[in-house]
Amino acid sequence: MRVITQHRLGGPEVLTIEDSPEPRVLPTEVLVRVKAIGLNPLEARLRAGEFPLLGRPPFVLGWDVSGVVEQATGSWRLRPGDEVFGMPLFPRAARAYAEAVAAPALHLARKPASLSHVEAAALPVVGLTAWQGLVDLGGVGEGDRVLVHGGGGGVGHVAIQIAKALGAHVIATASGSKRTFVEGFGADEVVDYTAVDFTAAVRDIDVVLDTIGGDTVERSLDVLRPGGHLVTAVAEEDAGLIARYEAAGRRFSGIAVDPDPVALRGLVALVEQGGLRVHVQETFPFERVADAHRLLDRGHLRGKVVLTL
Repeated sequence: MRVITQHRLGGPEVLTIEDSPEPRVLPTEVLVRVKAIGLNPLEARLRAGEFPLLGRPPFVLGWDVSGVVEQATGSWRLRPGDEVFGMPLFPRAARAYAEAVAAPALHLARKPASLSHVEAAALPVVGLTAWQGLVDLGGVGEGDRVLVHGGGGGVGHVAIQIAKALGAHVIATASGSKRTFVEGFGADEVVDYTAVDFTAAVRDIDVVLDTIGGDTVERSLDVLRPGGHLVTAVAEEDAGLIARYEAAGRRFSGIAVDPDPVALRGLVALVEQGGLRVHVQETFPFERVADAHRLLDRGHLRGKVVLTL
């Protein structure tokens, strides 16, 4: 089979396609013939050496996959022919930039019929991050006021929909050029961060979901109500920040997404109820992975970028 690998750190040009043996399937695992691969900003950082999660090259990037089960020896959860999607093994290497992936069956779910493989491949990382941040950590419920930083991005546009499904009033920060896009996913209010300081425009927030990091995390303390909770998907838990939030009577949590099968089933149910869709900004064929990574490097995406096979 073909895989996309790299033998050195650097720009998109370091990504190369090579032949590799198909992965061996262990009991409780399945072999998935990949139809589409979702790309994430983290992978561009790993490729460039900004974040040493996978160690030194060579390595194969990728976690978001959608495809068809080809082998299911020793697994009762899935059968050959099942269309599945998921984010297997994260943060360990899943080697998803490949024509076939071996994955624990528990880390996959049957693909909703309403989603194409491209859409399904775009959902797991951003969907699980948003779900775990809002449902599991944030405990968002009916009538809560939720602020989503980066509402036009991959996690952000999914988080808006999940928060709305939970009954929240959702405010999103986004550039003015993304206002219509963000409103289309259900945001009740949009704050153009290029023109307005969100701390002057927003008050009494129950849960902040941060996808930006930097000083946005520190400044979000000012918009939370007493007892409010900031959950960040990009900033590490900092003892000083935690102490500041606690001293002010607020909570601070950093989230590291994991391939939780309960949350994955929650996303499937929301899709099947018509309450969740994922936006794919652009697709690229497998062979044009370097072009796809150049788009990742430019940032300011609307939704996700996906490779197709």
